[in-house]
Amino acid sequence: MGAPFSSGVAAERSVLSSGMYKLEIELKRGNNLAVRDRGGTSDPYVKFKLAGKEVFRSKTIHKNLNPVWEEKTTLVLDCLSEPLYVKVFDYDFGLQDDFMGSAHLYLESLEQQRMIPVTLVLKDPHHPDQDLGSLELAVTLTPKDSPLEERRDSTQQSLRLSELHRKSQLWRGIVSIALIEGRNLIPMDPNGLSDPYVKFRLGPQKYRSKTVPKTLSPQWKEQFDLHLYEETGGVLEIAVWDKDTGRRDDFIGRCQLDLSTLTKEQTHHLELQLEESRGYVVLLVTLTASAHVSIADLSVTPLDDPQERREILKRYGVWRSFSNLKDVGIVQVKVMRAEGLMAADVTGKSDPFCVLELNNDRLQTHTVYKNLNPEWNKAFTFNLKDIHSVLEVTVFDEDRDWSADFLGKVVIPLLYVRNGEQKSYVLKNKELTGPTKGHIYLEFDVIYNTVKAALRSVVAAEQKYIEEEPKVSKQLLQQNFNRVKRCIMVLFSYGTYINSCFEWESAQRSIVSFVLFVLVVWNFELYMLPLGLLLLLVWNYFFCSSRETADMTMEAMFEWEEDEDDKEDKESEHKGFMDKLYAIQDVFISVQTALDEVASYGERIKNTVNWTVPFLSCLAITALCSATLLLYLIPLRYLVLAWGVNKFTKKLRDPYMIDNNELLDFLSRVPSDVQVMQYRELKIDPGQSPNKRRRTNPS
Repeated sequence: MGAPFSSGVAAERSVLSSGMYKLEIELKRGNNLAVRDRGGTSDPYVKFKLAGKEVFRSKTIHKNLNPVWEEKTTLVLDCLSEPLYVKVFDYDFGLQDDFMGSAHLYLESLEQQRMIPVTLVLKDPHHPDQDLGSLELAVTLTPKDSPLEERRDSTQQSLRLSELHRKSQLWRGIVSIALIEGRNLIPMDPNGLSDPYVKFRLGPQKYRSKTVPKTLSPQWKEQFDLHLYEETGGVLEIAVWDKDTGRRDDFIGRCQLDLSTLTKEQTHHLELQLEESRGYVVLLVTLTASAHVSIADLSVTPLDDPQERREILKRYGVWRSFSNLKDVGIVQVKVMRAEGLMAADVTGKSDPFCVLELNNDRLQTHTVYKNLNPEWNKAFTFNLKDIHSVLEVTVFDEDRDWSADFLGKVVIPLLYVRNGEQKSYVLKNKELTGPTKGHIYLEFDVIYNTVKAALRSVVAAEQKYIEEEPKVSKQLLQQNFNRVKRCIMVLFSYGTYINSCFEWESAQRSIVSFVLFVLVVWNFELYMLPLGLLLLLVWNYFFCSSRETADMTMEAMFEWEEDEDDKEDKESEHKGFMDKLYAIQDVFISVQTALDEVASYGERIKNTVNWTVPFLSCLAITALCSATLLLYLIPLRYLVLAWGVNKFTKKLRDPYMIDNNELLDFLSRVPSDVQVMQYRELKIDPGQSPNKRRRTNPS
């Protein structure tokens, strides 16, 4: 289906070669678009497709039939035979978007090397006589080797960020949201209740709450942060769903919150009524400015300026330990270059760019085209909210179909880095279990307040919003089972050792144990419990050798895993069987997750005692020393009384406080054995064959 053009389009069609072209498109506005919402309006956005691949998606203009986008994009083409397919949709949060019309832009008909205004008349292939309005564009088609193109800045294309990573742009502020509760929701299940959860969306960002089963007045008590990219704040979209196992979830209701109406630096208590149904959602919303987020060239990095560095050191000095406890510090990452990357294109080259993720903060470099040894030379600055955060650095290859290919990844705990040291990191595969081709050069500078970092270690850690849904995996289930088994075997070995003292297998050991038992029981005081744990930590610091064998243990754990190719073949053979098990899939995932949690907590306790993370072990020693002194100096009844008064009055002092368990929050910062394996730096093995390296890279 064609679309009439304006008079500026040349009618002739030239014979085209297979050379490279640059197509610059400016999406200006829409006119008299179709009505798709019950309010007599639509929420339109536009998609551009080329050769069946999506290459551009515009922002959504809410409640407007004559939207003005004024957005620009640049496409690199190797031929002009494929038309550009333009489609318009009405955005419906939580539901399927409605089609509003489409048109084709035939690139062969465009006059080259000048801007051409284009009007596309939108049509529905199933209802060609229906009037769906039109789009106004301005397009410029330029051969890559033309004199006009050569005069333009050649770095413009390298600085183009892919739409797949739109969240890599700099954010202007933070919106902190506490989801408290729901009230008077409608029942969706036969038992007259629902299993509600909430989905949030702010621009490209999404967050999903936990599910509260069998209630119409759920208590979520969750807190999370989203980034503000727009000066006005944007529109926060909220949808409430009912979780159904084995079938599609039921839609309960939705509402919107215009953040531009809220005062910044102030907490707002909001009760939002759901549209299209009854019920309310209760939120606490706070808008704050973002202090340190930047992308800069190496010549103008913030921490390299002596005056600015002194100010930052003063801001996070010991005298400001109790001001703004969430602002723990600042992280500056210099991404220098990469060497020996994998060739992802048929030309034997790649178009690499680098994405940096610190919890839910996401920034990225520009793309360096047709290069296996790219140099980015950029400095990225992040706000630091938790010193136990892990920086994920992922290298992708940018393709013309905008589907980025994975080239390699490395994860670096911030507590492991040395300030000012440029270091080469071997890239790993997606599972972080083995090396892939290439390495990347990074330099870190982490400035933080130690007191704030310690206090943040006993509050709930920030959860990543974008995580893969857990899937049934025989390998992962077996791995988690083996990890739980190892924890149980450790306890069993301790029990066997104690029993050997009772059985007098070694007379010397039994005599010493009996004397210690009598002395401890006869002189036992409650403060000796934390004192004993304290002595265990100190003993392991000086004498424990298990840290040296941790890597060998973890490598042995992964040896049973099958090659990726064999695993894929077996999964395809059993695909039909897995489809039959869909109804009980959630049960398998629950067991798999429960085994992982049990094993992780056992390993984290062990790693705390083994000084895997010295900062946390020192923090544990400080806490145990404090507990020992308190129990020695203060009668137990007073401590229990103080604990009980605090628990009983907490709800009265702050009705919307989100409770947490300090011990579990502390342990969540200690890495499990699997995480220790993932965080471990790899050494380049010159004897590794290319074939073996390929097998270890499941990407």
